Amino acid sequence: MNKEREKTKANSNKDIKEFGTPNDLKLKTNIQFISIIGEIEGHSMSSEDRKSTKYEHIIPLLIAGELDPNIEGVLIILNTVGGDIEAGLALAEMINSLSKPTVSLVLGGGHSIGVPLATSADYSFIVPTATMTIHPIRTTGLVIGVSQTYKYFQKIQDRIIEFVLRTSDINKKDFLDLMYDTDELANDIGTILVGKDAVDFGLINQVGGMSNSIKKLNEIIRTNKIE
Repeated sequence: MNKEREKTKANSNKDIKEFGTPNDLKLKTNIQFISIIGEIEGHSMSSEDRKSTKYEHIIPLLIAGELDPNIEGVLIILNTVGGDIEAGLALAEMINSLSKPTVSLVLGGGHSIGVPLATSADYSFIVPTATMTIHPIRTTGLVIGVSQTYKYFQKIQDRIIEFVLRTSDINKKDFLDLMYDTDELANDIGTILVGKDAVDFGLINQVGGMSNSIKKLNEIIRTNKIE
């Protein structure tokens, strides 16, 4: 009996380490809660000293939310510094393509590739103290200085811009101005938006917290049932 208890505890600790919450935490709710925190880890591993969210862990959760008849809506909770562009954009497209109602909530930060993740939902919230960083794509390591490399980076940038414009109310000029601003970030270009600033630009729908997000999601669910 003690061995079984120790095994259960070990599995629970492993779940907490991998997902942030134990898998045996079953909430009796019609909403699927998904958190994306730290660095979004894609095709390469993040360093062990960094908190990260593995995109291959989020994909099954989104599929489960789509297929489970008991799940009527999905709430995406974001506090991310950004990370792998391909992985982040893939998750954003997947969230945006769900047939179930979706709401996103930016807590702490929704930086870099976290921006399209925040706008991917049907409706988005940001708490007053949260920040969002908008900047051009960046890379680390060796870059081959040829025109093909520049064109490749430009195509990636264009994909991100197109997605954000498609999934938010911000206009292209404002978004590009924020992205290439030289006054906001020292020795760099880009802009940091705090809370209401993101709403004023049309990037996020509303300032609010957890209760607002859940209330809005349930409103969308009820509206869809009536329709």
